[in-house]
Amino acid sequence: MGMRSVAVIGIGKTAFGAFPDRDLRSLAVEAGEKCLADAHVSPSEVEAFYLGNFAGPAFVDQNHIAPYVGSALGLTGVPCTRIEAACASSGAAFFQAVSAVGAGLYDLVLVSGVEKMTSRPTAKVAEILAGAGDCSGEVRVGATFPALFAMIARRHMYQYGTTREMLAAVAVKNHANGAKNPFAHMRKVITMEQALAGKPVSDPLTVFDCSLISDGAAAVMVAPLERAREFTGKPVKILGIAQTSDHVALDSKEDITTFRAVRLAAEKAYKMAGVTARDIEFAELHDCFTIAEIIATEDLEFVPKGEGGRYALEGRTCLKGERPVNPSGGLKSKGHPVGATGTGQICDVVAQLRGEAGELQVARHSIGLAQNLGGSGATAVVTILAAA
Repeated sequence: MGMRSVAVIGIGKTAFGAFPDRDLRSLAVEAGEKCLADAHVSPSEVEAFYLGNFAGPAFVDQNHIAPYVGSALGLTGVPCTRIEAACASSGAAFFQAVSAVGAGLYDLVLVSGVEKMTSRPTAKVAEILAGAGDCSGEVRVGATFPALFAMIARRHMYQYGTTREMLAAVAVKNHANGAKNPFAHMRKVITMEQALAGKPVSDPLTVFDCSLISDGAAAVMVAPLERAREFTGKPVKILGIAQTSDHVALDSKEDITTFRAVRLAAEKAYKMAGVTARDIEFAELHDCFTIAEIIATEDLEFVPKGEGGRYALEGRTCLKGERPVNPSGGLKSKGHPVGATGTGQICDVVAQLRGEAGELQVARHSIGLAQNLGGSGATAVVTILAAA
């Protein structure tokens, strides 16, 4: 079946952080309104709305979130659909929006992601997040995500000689970037010594290896590429996109040091884009934990299996390195409002491709990649974008 080429014509996001005085809807509306303005599209022109949200019902007692946000944005009478795929909720929503425009169902589609997490105490947040794991198995025996990713890190260390310094290098680099990002939750430079001496969370992971509990929203407007210039002078083309899935429980995987869903999504996205890993100049990767960024660089074939830790430690993923990874600061420093992370990554990649990333602008910015992960690898979305 022939797909139309699809472009991003607008982006908008809130700052990520802890905002006790903001509710879920106000965050989503702020990002959506910024995106509409950036795309020069009025609410009445939007033909469909997809909203990525992981746990609005648990975090803020609100169900039926898509029309709840859509109507507040002035969208009337159009399909408003919420997508839930754990931490990949808005990556998956973006995949649906691109698929719908590509298939010719609609021309102008708004896709957004939002999460309001700080309304619950940390222990409750950990419990809600654990619901993205296998509740009848690993969660019932007390596995939280830090515990699962600690096992993954420990196994990666055993198989490939990865060290705590390599994990810490990811945190130090992402904090250095995030410190320059006005939208980041934690704008704070950290040293290697601080990262290594961080309070233990789940051995070998310290507090500096874990992403943050954040509030925030991000929105993207997509349209057929052939119409993109009606709306913007800087359209960004979606070269390739794929969403894949895998087992939810870690113990169902044959090798926990790799995410099969990411490898598969990358393979499909590269093929659709007609590029290889070598062509990707910079990337926004899903570093929910430092080990996740290391594994992502391997699964995306930026480096051979087992060499992701060394790649980070050698500084090759730094802002001025050969292939900057998470120039935004990543989930580690920028924040991880779960449902907003996927669209947030797209916004960051698009800003780079447009040359609008300010102090965080990477030198080579003609083709970038976003990789969004759900749970401990059960959902993956990989998107490859280029300046059109």
